[in-house]
Amino acid sequence: MNAAHTLRPPAVTHPRETVLVTGGGGFLGRAIVEHLVARGDRVRSFSRGEYPELGRMGVTLHRGDLTDTDALRRACGGCDVVFHVAAKAGIWGDPDEFYRVNVLGTANVVAACRDAGVRRLVYTSSPSVVFCGNDTAGADESCPYPRRFGSVYSRTKAIAEQAVLDADSQNLRTLALRPHLIWGPRDNHIVPRLVSRARAGRLRRVGDGRNMVDTTYIDNAADAHLCAAEALRSNPHARGRAYFITNGEPWPLWKLIDRIIGCAGLPPVRKTIPHPLAYFLGAACETLFSILNIEREPPMTRFVADELARDHWFDISAARRDLGYEPRVSIEEGLARLADWFAAPGGSSGRG
Repeated sequence: MNAAHTLRPPAVTHPRETVLVTGGGGFLGRAIVEHLVARGDRVRSFSRGEYPELGRMGVTLHRGDLTDTDALRRACGGCDVVFHVAAKAGIWGDPDEFYRVNVLGTANVVAACRDAGVRRLVYTSSPSVVFCGNDTAGADESCPYPRRFGSVYSRTKAIAEQAVLDADSQNLRTLALRPHLIWGPRDNHIVPRLVSRARAGRLRRVGDGRNMVDTTYIDNAADAHLCAAEALRSNPHARGRAYFITNGEPWPLWKLIDRIIGCAGLPPVRKTIPHPLAYFLGAACETLFSILNIEREPPMTRFVADELARDHWFDISAARRDLGYEPRVSIEEGLARLADWFAAPGGSSGRG
């Protein structure tokens, strides 16, 4: 394991447990798996792909799709807690596929937990379930779901989140986490996209660059999940609730983007585009791609334009209070680890 990604699981004393992580081969899922293994738990992963590196860590591998109810029941059998991390992410794609994976898949996980007698379920949601395109500064969990969602991803994640929270009962205790913009070494989404676009000269600063945004370093996001599972055991107040998870240190978005791409040896973004123009171009791209039935993601959407220009940071007081969550890796330390990862032999080339 790269020294830039040092595991330091939370110092929580608890019995050794049998734990399932759906999406255990993904960026966040693998970090959770590694933290659980380091803690001494018996860990299983449920994923569509093959991840032999997890098997070499002693993880029991279950391969299947979230629509395969029999496979899910087998994976959940004998588990004490399930972390449901797997999802269809992204801002573009077939709405039916988002619904199939995020909504129906989550319902299948809940049913499998009930059938297998699993006592605790931690669901990985997203702050986008409450993002409506306006500035969001210091919002807490009282922020309601919007009447209109900016993307099919956020809409389906909101439906799934509510289903998980509604499923809370004495036999199956549930809660949802909303980690915001997870990044760090081995990131296969945010960091490579930024670096790839910056290398190609296609990255533009949207708006005035002063919008404040929360992010979550990968180890902090994994820590939060372990804290959540412990809280479901010991704190009745945490049950049936959703919690924002971040580093607790909002930064100007474009300062952070410049620092991230700087870890890959790239210069800061200099070219800019006004937010209203980016929003207009996003609407035009969405219309054109829909008419032509183009499956790949448009270069701009209205949702992305708003994300790049608006404030979106959150109050994590509830997670600190109810879950005992405390971000242990600062953004500055995370950036240092990311730079080391890029520089290490065998590290990412940043080509995406």
